[in-house]
Amino acid sequence: MIPVSAPPRVRALLSSAPDGPVPVLHRGRDAVYVEVAGRCLGVLSRRATAVPCGLRAAVPSLPEARCARIDDGVLHLDGEALPVGRVVDVRVPRVRTRATTPGPPPGDVAAMVGRGDGLTPYDDDVLCGWLAAHRAAGVATDEVDTAVRACLDRTTLLSATLLDCAMHGEVIPEFARWLAAIGTPEEPDFATRLAAVGHTSGRGLLHGARVALDHLVPLEGAA
Repeated sequence: MIPVSAPPRVRALLSSAPDGPVPVLHRGRDAVYVEVAGRCLGVLSRRATAVPCGLRAAVPSLPEARCARIDDGVLHLDGEALPVGRVVDVRVPRVRTRATTPGPPPGDVAAMVGRGDGLTPYDDDVLCGWLAAHRAAGVATDEVDTAVRACLDRTTLLSATLLDCAMHGEVIPEFARWLAAIGTPEEPDFATRLAAVGHTSGRGLLHGARVALDHLVPLEGAA
């Protein structure tokens, strides 16, 4: 048994999922991704990026994960149970702004979704940053949300799930810490840490959020 922590929506997804085998989409020593009810769910070691669609395990590495299944709301990797023992908050911090309408999107949304290499294409990361920044400001982005959802079948399941997370205001810890530090002396350091996430994911998130914040213009003491 490997105890894990989980965001609320991930815990709810497992609780509602039927018993039985689930596909393994990606396997590695730091992260394993499976498909549950059309969503990508990660199992993450201490060294993995703590994506908001993942179960976090306080272990240095993970089992090989040749197979996965769900029994009574608990995910198992190669027969090893991963019960959820703690719920973690992945919500984006609040940003104060006078803006009440969304800013221009960071490009042609329909053309952006799925554009780029890897499990999370760069342009998807840019969109995630833009969407999450608007959620932090409490500004709805209905038209962009609709455009993104219409194109989710063009990208990877992990990236589609992370775009959905961004539309729900769910982010990685590095993004949340940077956003909370905006306007403080620590902001440049947290921006550097965010930009270092993944091959290009952190840079994409940072770029998309900055495009959004150019319009939203956080107030002093915003986060």
